[in-house]
Amino acid sequence: MDVYRPPLDDIRFNLEVFGYAERIESIERFADFDLETAMSLLEEYSKFCVDVLKPLNASGDTVGVRFDPADHSVTTPDGFKAAYAGFTENAFNTIPWNPEFGGMGAPFSLSTLASEVLIATNKSFSMCTGLTAGLIEALEAYGTDAQKEHYLHKLVSGEWAGTMCLTEPQCGTDLGLVSTTAVPSGDGFELTGTKIWITFGEHDLTENIVHLVLARLPDAPPGIKGISAFLVPKFLDDGSRNPIFCGGTDHKMGIHASPTCVMNLEGAKGWLVGEAHKGMRSMFVMMNAARLNVGIEGVALAEAAYQAALAFAKDRRQSRSLSPKKQDRTSDADNILVHPDVRRMLLNVKSTNEGLRGLVAWIAMSYDVMHHAADAAEREKAEDLVALLTPIIKSYGSERGFANVSESMQVMGGAGYTKDWPVEQYMRDVRIAMIYEGTNHIQALDLVGRKLPMHGGRLMRVFAGEVTALLRECADDPRMAEFTGPLKDESKRLNATTMEMGAAASADHEVIGAVASNYLNQFALVTLAYVWAKQAKAVLELDEADPKRRSKLQTARFFYQMVLPEAATYARKVAVGKACMTDADPDLF
Repeated sequence: MDVYRPPLDDIRFNLEVFGYAERIESIERFADFDLETAMSLLEEYSKFCVDVLKPLNASGDTVGVRFDPADHSVTTPDGFKAAYAGFTENAFNTIPWNPEFGGMGAPFSLSTLASEVLIATNKSFSMCTGLTAGLIEALEAYGTDAQKEHYLHKLVSGEWAGTMCLTEPQCGTDLGLVSTTAVPSGDGFELTGTKIWITFGEHDLTENIVHLVLARLPDAPPGIKGISAFLVPKFLDDGSRNPIFCGGTDHKMGIHASPTCVMNLEGAKGWLVGEAHKGMRSMFVMMNAARLNVGIEGVALAEAAYQAALAFAKDRRQSRSLSPKKQDRTSDADNILVHPDVRRMLLNVKSTNEGLRGLVAWIAMSYDVMHHAADAAEREKAEDLVALLTPIIKSYGSERGFANVSESMQVMGGAGYTKDWPVEQYMRDVRIAMIYEGTNHIQALDLVGRKLPMHGGRLMRVFAGEVTALLRECADDPRMAEFTGPLKDESKRLNATTMEMGAAASADHEVIGAVASNYLNQFALVTLAYVWAKQAKAVLELDEADPKRRSKLQTARFFYQMVLPEAATYARKVAVGKACMTDADPDLF
């Protein structure tokens, strides 16, 4: 039984809380996308996802993709090709892109928030459009004018799809081990090598597929400083088949309708993107977009699982309420929603998920400001926030998302473990999010090792400035004290943890590897506390009779009283340091 409904009211609420009208509508490029227009677009988008894509989710999971070794082809499940055609005919894939290349020219924040609904209704389908979006961004940033003119029209329209080809059998996280070669040939290069785990590396949804491939030139220095990026299309301009072939598809725990391919390059023709030996620049543009999207995957599938668990809890009757006043005397048992522990589990999901959705809205709007605001200082501030909080969204969003789907399954008991409800598929589909686009520990190392020291610690100061500004805004409102007090305390604790960790790591770099993941989770909880304080401030300004006010404040209180205390536990774990891990005798393992 699938009961999912897009959370458009909460999406709109977060657009209002984080200043869509003030921040985004003031940007000249987005003048035609006021809040009402934005919500109309999201409503139409969501209707398509629910009506067309959601019915394909379970069947796509059951059937999966089909690989034919005779011609290296991959066929998606029935209905996917028609759904993709409908998606592109409605131009839903063009939302944030430059009108010069056929895009709608809407804010990135709208396509980002829309992607939650796309993922919730059909995660496998969403992965094709998501990777194409990343390639478009990489080309906009580093492609030549000729490359943009040649590729972007087709990619934006959806006639062509994109991928990114990083991983090799011997090379996953450590991209310095890439061995695929690129040899100059004519007006381009010939690429030879094998790439693995390539999402939508081969499929039947589009007439062409354009791969962004990492490879080494003959004069490349060793390690990551010797990697270049190349555009390698499946079909060349003359219609001939470029020798980049699918050698097989992986058999995975979830996302069965999304082909994960082995791609063999056998002298495939490619063209350099950006500077030689600087390929990680364009690839990181693509990866950073993907990392934000991966965090949203946790939000999306947790929301869908929560809705299923809530519907089940309202209907399922087991035992009596421990409070006589809540007992239904017309029935032999009460619905399980009356039981405190069921409410605990549901509120764990609801409070963290709604906080994460607010964080996504904030950072997505910062992304728009970063690229399009007129004021340079405003752009720099937004860029700092995006850089600092993207690894937190990816890591904590995916980790908490998986935990939230599991919690929703627990609410449903044995029913949640069966295919009668979609939660078991959500759990299988979301598990990969903690692994791909840089494992969550890599995100933590990025946060601690790169983002905190960047620009002399400026990124952290920008975030702290946002917290301080909110605390000052709320200083004269006693109603906010229950939120601002804990936020202030946990922000101070985070600052202390950051300083102590930095001092320990400067003396011993191995400390970072031991504590980074716990530090990221502490930081994430403080960030969500800030988001919830922003939301609480907004709802307190609503009319007293507005039901949203009561609902949001109760959810915020649960987060502050039952979830935020986890931050102190993570701080204690960071303080432990490395010894209990690194000093363990090898024979222990």
